[in-house]
Amino acid sequence: MIQGIINRMASNSFLLKGWSVVLVSALFVLSAKETNVSFIYLAFFPALSFWELDGYFLWQERLYRKLYDKVRKMNESEIDFSMDTSTVNKEVKPWVCVTFSKTLRIFHGTIVGAIVIVMLIRILQRG
Repeated sequence: MIQGIINRMASNSFLLKGWSVVLVSALFVLSAKETNVSFIYLAFFPALSFWELDGYFLWQERLYRKLYDKVRKMNESEIDFSMDTSTVNKEVKPWVCVTFSKTLRIFHGTIVGAIVIVMLIRILQRG
């Protein structure tokens, strides 16, 4: 059961990354030369929201991995089938730290950086 939850969290994280790229790209297209430039500013919302959600899912995945590791070391008679992660909460870095982990910073930071670059290019084209 715990492994199923871990797989779901990893799948959610993968889907969030895909949606982040798709939505930001679509907002770039909508802000093309002839149309409304404010769509570039709007691109920050999904980029940052998906970064936050991805951090949450990664944090949950780490909690369940710790729980899985704890349960795996127990005797079968001691296992109570509890899915409560509060027993391992102190063994995992806080959600904010996980959100700004190296892997998430690289992926989502690149997206936010691309938005900033496109925004600067559009501002320079206008001026």
